[in-house]
Amino acid sequence: MVEQRFKKHGKKRNLLQPFLLLLIVALVALAGFASLTLFERGAPVITMDEIPEYIGADTTLDLTITDTKSGIRSIHMAINQENKNKQVLHTDYPRQGYFGKAGPAEIKEKQLIDIKNLGLKEGPAEIILEVRDYSFWGLFQGNLTRIAKDITIDTKAPKINLLHATRYLKQGGAGIVIYQSTEDAVLHGVQINGNFHPGFPLNDGREHTYIAFIALPYDATAIVDAKITAEDLAGNKSAIGFSSTYKKANQKHDDINISDGFLSAKIPEFEEHYPEMKGDMIEKYLYTNRDLRDINNKKIHDLCQNPSPERFWKGTFQRMPGSPRAGFADHRTYGYKEQPIDEQVHLGVDIASTQRADIRAAEAGKVVFTGYNGIYGEMVVLDHGQGIFSLYSHLSQINVTKDSQVDQNTVLGLTGTTGMAGGDHLHFSMLINGIFVNPIEWWDPHWIAVTIDGPVAGSKFN
Repeated sequence: MVEQRFKKHGKKRNLLQPFLLLLIVALVALAGFASLTLFERGAPVITMDEIPEYIGADTTLDLTITDTKSGIRSIHMAINQENKNKQVLHTDYPRQGYFGKAGPAEIKEKQLIDIKNLGLKEGPAEIILEVRDYSFWGLFQGNLTRIAKDITIDTKAPKINLLHATRYLKQGGAGIVIYQSTEDAVLHGVQINGNFHPGFPLNDGREHTYIAFIALPYDATAIVDAKITAEDLAGNKSAIGFSSTYKKANQKHDDINISDGFLSAKIPEFEEHYPEMKGDMIEKYLYTNRDLRDINNKKIHDLCQNPSPERFWKGTFQRMPGSPRAGFADHRTYGYKEQPIDEQVHLGVDIASTQRADIRAAEAGKVVFTGYNGIYGEMVVLDHGQGIFSLYSHLSQINVTKDSQVDQNTVLGLTGTTGMAGGDHLHFSMLINGIFVNPIEWWDPHWIAVTIDGPVAGSKFN
């Protein structure tokens, strides 16, 4: 009997062992699952632009917060100033379950920091951003990502003081504006007729004193929206207006006949550089004179958008010796077989001398472009600093390389007939921040003295 009972108990134990083993495996698996999900340790990720050191009156922070495991539980942003916390943002997200994502996986926020409503004052503070997820880790508080940074609250915009503005501006003319700011500004300059002209330090011993070279496009019919603007490190902006008197320029109108010989000589050159050209000779010519002209001028404009802050030039710009062949802003009507086919404006001065004549730099500067540019042919562009550029085109030979420094003795290359040139000559242009202006002003020592050097010296006494 005893032996039989022992056998029965042995059978029960043998049956229980696999069950217990399965139970243990299940519990271990459940514990592993819980540790990987409910107790996961992956903290939320905060993606944002660097928090600025200065917070202005309407600073906005772009936040992207992600947690791909348990999901986002809460977002909290505050500013601490003098041991007082001012809540900027606080959002709790309701739990959506216990397995998988209990909260949202991604949140995008555009958070405005309203300094006035928060009751904060000018000066130092600390910004704190805390994000928690739905993990049970950390005594069920969740994983925490925390960012804290010292900041300075600055809601006062820079004050601008106008010292000088060119009194008269012609169509296609240039001038200057001299001004002061009460503090360093990250972006400042002059807005006029929809174009922005950056300001540069005068470096004459005066703090926060700047000069901006400005230009009026050749086709301007009035001076509009003329103002000086400044933006500080906190994003605070200010602006003051100024007035200059608009003057209409005398602009010539010429008729130019396009011959079959000219087309036969020039179209193959353009086809080589622009194989996308289609149609007959006239269609290819019109593509070059219209569409390609716009493309070439856009490239020139873009070359002038990052001027050197240093002024390389000293005085009057020199003119190449030779006779003028065309003037600035000449309005041209192009004809073929006595029928008008196109109209364009000539944005430079053409000078002819001997064939393959030396072309010297008009003033000291830095080479920012050498190469072929459509209607301009082989071209060199110089940066003279502070927004002033000069352009030399139709060259038969280029002697300088990009980034080299040049002066008035440097031979940039030789005149030629590349591009839309019917004969050997130099097409010379001046530009202010990418806007074509009349070179004649820059060749005139009296204009330089009256428009630039005199006002710069005189502004010290304002």
